[in-house]
Amino acid sequence: MESERRRGRGAQSNASGRYEAEARVAFDDGWHSLDDLPPFKTSVAIDTSRKVITRNDSPDIGFDRSINPYRGCEHGCVYCFARPTHAYLGLSPGLDFESKLLAKPDAPELLEKELAAPDYEARMIAIGTNTDPYQPIERERKIMRGILEVLERAGHPVGIVTKSALVTRDIDILSRMAKRNLVKVALSVTTLDAKLARTMEPRASTPPKRLEAIKRLAEAGIPTTVMVAPVIPALNDSEIERILDAASHAGAREASYVLLRLPLEVRDLFREWLMSNYPDRYRHVFTLIRDMRGGRDYDSQWGTRMKGTGPMAWMIGRRFEIACEKLGLNKRRTKLTTDHFAKPKRNGQQLSLF
Repeated sequence: MESERRRGRGAQSNASGRYEAEARVAFDDGWHSLDDLPPFKTSVAIDTSRKVITRNDSPDIGFDRSINPYRGCEHGCVYCFARPTHAYLGLSPGLDFESKLLAKPDAPELLEKELAAPDYEARMIAIGTNTDPYQPIERERKIMRGILEVLERAGHPVGIVTKSALVTRDIDILSRMAKRNLVKVALSVTTLDAKLARTMEPRASTPPKRLEAIKRLAEAGIPTTVMVAPVIPALNDSEIERILDAASHAGAREASYVLLRLPLEVRDLFREWLMSNYPDRYRHVFTLIRDMRGGRDYDSQWGTRMKGTGPMAWMIGRRFEIACEKLGLNKRRTKLTTDHFAKPKRNGQQLSLF
């Protein structure tokens, strides 16, 4: 894909999804008509899902339910493991994932309805584990803010993961929830290198803005975590200690990391990006990735998919642990409570006498 057409985007191509019977290829027929094609612009359609809470039974993650206010993510992080989900919509996990988005404007109402169900039992809801709830279109759509308002009224715990400083917009709600032990926020800081961040995560907040967000959240009394995610060998793994140090000084009290994951189409998209931007590191990066994935580009095995295996993976984990210990991170884990949960009252529902 011509660089001007995908300017400000992460993926280098827009191959058809894996479920499509046909593939469309841009082909120059000699008339130079490709030069006339418009650049990729962000479009937003409405997601008409009838439920907003997604359930999972994965044994290696700490939550069993999550919410994604948006499908696709304009941040354009080239390594995003959520990219393959766009294939379910008949769209490309490449440029389509970051330019053809779906929003769920009814999410707050749907959430309130699901929380009010007679058989609903409260446990922490995770938001931002697939696509970022604070991506640029949230500034106008305010779907995430509506979701937080519902959760606050219901006294329901929530854990948030984001790369965006926009999360500070909702400090008023988050600080009130924090006083009741109902919320924690994790900021993903992948690199402190501005050039690498711009290339790898073109529309996410800059590293200084994310550190500033950690500081503002911490000062407001909101439990804040830094996530070094993903750790990419020979690209950003040398920054682990510096990222943790900067986040700790900003006010983070917990930390975690995730090794680069390359499921399905993400592998080829990351390979294209690496060859385009860091061709001298291509072989070394993939050699190290395979060393940590049992000789493969990706291993989806539960229990090891987040951290990898082998000497290199062990070394990354040990460096992370030592840095956290020196900085006093993870000494106390924030555990949210469900004690305040009260089912929302549905329209027409009779109120209790007591």
